[in-house]
Amino acid sequence: MLYLIAYDISDDARRTKLAELLEGFGQRVQRSVFECDLNEREYQALERKMKRMLKLEEGDNVRIYRLCGACVGNVIVLGNGPPVEKSVDVYII
Repeated sequence: MLYLIAYDISDDARRTKLAELLEGFGQRVQRSVFECDLNEREYQALERKMKRMLKLEEGDNVRIYRLCGACVGNVIVLGNGPPVEKSVDVYII
């Protein structure tokens, strides 16, 4: 499943830590936006780590959008951004 994750965090150190965490799960497509192609286990691990890191009482804001397979096919990239993050399908016969 492709997840689009956008964040707004005013604290520089916490924002940097979150970006570093997300870089381990997907690709940065904008300054504060990542695309992460994750299975359910990977997503749960990422969500747990983010919840421990964020300080909602200080205004941290993260939005996570799950994009279905049909939605991913409709993503339009204008400009020099990277292509949409996708896992390689593996078939074992």
